[in-house]
Amino acid sequence: MTGTLYLVPNLLGVSAPADVLPTRTIAIAQRLTHFVVETPKVARAFLKTLSPERVIADIHMIPCDPNDAAQAQCKAWLQSGVDVGVISDAGCPGMADPGAAFAGVAHRVGALVVPLVGPSSVLLGLMASGFDGQHFSFHGYLPAKPAERDAALKQLERSIQSTRSTQIFIETPYRNAAMLQAITQNVNGNIALCVAQNLASENELIISKPVNAWTAADQARFATKSPTLFLLGVTQGGRS
Repeated sequence: MTGTLYLVPNLLGVSAPADVLPTRTIAIAQRLTHFVVETPKVARAFLKTLSPERVIADIHMIPCDPNDAAQAQCKAWLQSGVDVGVISDAGCPGMADPGAAFAGVAHRVGALVVPLVGPSSVLLGLMASGFDGQHFSFHGYLPAKPAERDAALKQLERSIQSTRSTQIFIETPYRNAAMLQAITQNVNGNIALCVAQNLASENELIISKPVNAWTAADQARFATKSPTLFLLGVTQGGRS
């Protein structure tokens, strides 16, 4: 009998697991012994948070680099009847990380793929933004080079102006301040910007207002090197 692949959501930041994760998600993660993970150190800390008494050395864990060896190991586990969990560094596996490749492996061998309920920064940020939640695009990371990043921002601006759809992206935390500055300098001031930091965590911070209403004080509040989601769009219930 083929094993089941469980997509196990991780915490997004500092919070008690029971405050963020449903009982079923925690219970399944606690019983699994084989995992494909984005970063082993982060996954071990997460599993220890769920079960402080757990012996981490008893857990079988491989990094989820989408290479042939890792996929072959996951396939072998599933085909031998072992249930496997996939854990991201934060939030839901398969979104902006290599976890999707292993869901593909499971589907190809006829294994059941079960996405467990947990926090998604993309959906939480979209919910809180006040922007269109029916038409949106998630772009992952924009280019790091300033000229390419600025060109990408102008392309997102054009998409919003033509379709009024919400455009969502993330940034490496140490470049948060530079990204905010680039947005205020390059994006039409009438377009709305929502910045959501440390979602589903104790120090969560969300601000949503037109680009031309963002002040230096607003930007300074997001200068910390913390996980941050950026959304550009049109505020619902009125024109931005």
